[in-house]
Amino acid sequence: MTLLRIVVSTAIAASIAGTASAAPPAPVDPRDPADPFIWLEDVDAKRSMDWVDVHNAASEKRLEADPRYGTFYDQALAIAGAADRIPYPEQVHGEIYNFWHDEQHLRGIWRKTSLADYRTPAPHWQTVLDIDALGKAEGKSWVYKGASCLPPEERLCLVQLSDGGEDAVEVREFDLATGQFVSGGFHLPHAKQDVAWEDADHLLIATEWTPGDVTSSSYPYIVKRLTRGQPLASAVEIKRGDKSDVGVSPTSLFDGQGNRLTLIVRSIDFFHQQYFVVTPAGVQPLAIPPKVGIADLIDGRVIFTLKEPWAGLPTGSVAEMPLADLMAHPDHLTPRAVWQPGAREAFDSVSSTKNRLLLSILDNVNGRLLALTPIPGGGWTTMALPLPEKLALGVVSTDSHGDHAFATAAGFTTPNALYDLDAAGGTAEKVRSLPARFDAAGLVVEQLEATSADGTKVPYFLVHKQGLPRSG
Repeated sequence: MTLLRIVVSTAIAASIAGTASAAPPAPVDPRDPADPFIWLEDVDAKRSMDWVDVHNAASEKRLEADPRYGTFYDQALAIAGAADRIPYPEQVHGEIYNFWHDEQHLRGIWRKTSLADYRTPAPHWQTVLDIDALGKAEGKSWVYKGASCLPPEERLCLVQLSDGGEDAVEVREFDLATGQFVSGGFHLPHAKQDVAWEDADHLLIATEWTPGDVTSSSYPYIVKRLTRGQPLASAVEIKRGDKSDVGVSPTSLFDGQGNRLTLIVRSIDFFHQQYFVVTPAGVQPLAIPPKVGIADLIDGRVIFTLKEPWAGLPTGSVAEMPLADLMAHPDHLTPRAVWQPGAREAFDSVSSTKNRLLLSILDNVNGRLLALTPIPGGGWTTMALPLPEKLALGVVSTDSHGDHAFATAAGFTTPNALYDLDAAGGTAEKVRSLPARFDAAGLVVEQLEATSADGTKVPYFLVHKQGLPRSG
């Protein structure tokens, strides 16, 4: 990513300056004369980083020479660090959590408050974990990379910390009740790794167990089970992929009724994957097509998303089957439709509360949010949540203990807003909104259509001043 960013920024700088970059070309590599940049694949080598530094300097010099640079920089910095940003919520352990950066907390603080307090204009936040303070105390340049808390209590969390922001992370167990890292708890050393809770005393871990235990894409492909109290060296292998894979990772899904589904996902490439289910009898392959994904678990039903047809269901559908059936017959799966796209509809994303499946879709490229309720014995009822039309919508956070959720809405001339949802009652209330960053008075947003050569109607948006002459 670093090298790609440099190439792109150099191109942008050259475009602004109107000339090619002055950075020196890379020398021909004798290992592959047809690809003089092959040596840059060694991204940590001094030679590679020296090349990056040279191109950084060339880009920065051209960008900073533009008379607009200072104004654009100041505006972007002010918006990124504005105190009136929306503190996006995460519902954990019965409270509202948020990760926040500001001038006093450059690396950020993980903080919490109650739902009632969060809904007020000025919440009273309590710091849970101060990343700046932790880094200072330990002499590290820690960057917070997220936390995974074990349902249903959501008290024990696996906190991921990166030294300097790289992909590799250190994983530590944190207790939300005490506000401290667990003494003698799970602690995984720095590595590129994926980890999932199996239960309170077991983790599934994909990491570089011994030097070279990574794929050609440099991600782990061996998954082992670690029991609480054991050293990492005692972890037991349960599944391995191939070195030619992109990577192999574990994941666990939990629903509000106490059901759990533990999976291992083998990413064959960026578009095809193979799922395995972890059972008491071992790891079993699931008979699903390589472009079908497992997205959620609700009310004892496994939710699938289809990027290719499956069992008579078209691409773009959402499907389900009972968890009990999947566990009993992983080699013979019979999905049923949850939702199928209409002629001008497209699936966007799916999430769930305790009793509702939240489906974000595009209807003629306009956002809609649906709340689906499982019917005992099979089937679903569908209700559209009352959010503004002709905006981009997305679910921010859900609650596995109830049917409360938060969603965002934004448009071309409409600032981002946060809505408090009751997915069971079908209500939506705006609780936060960004201030306008530009004057949208007199601007109009229209949705029009162009007709392609084969007759297909292609929707597009036109943002213009009111009264714009239709001169073509």
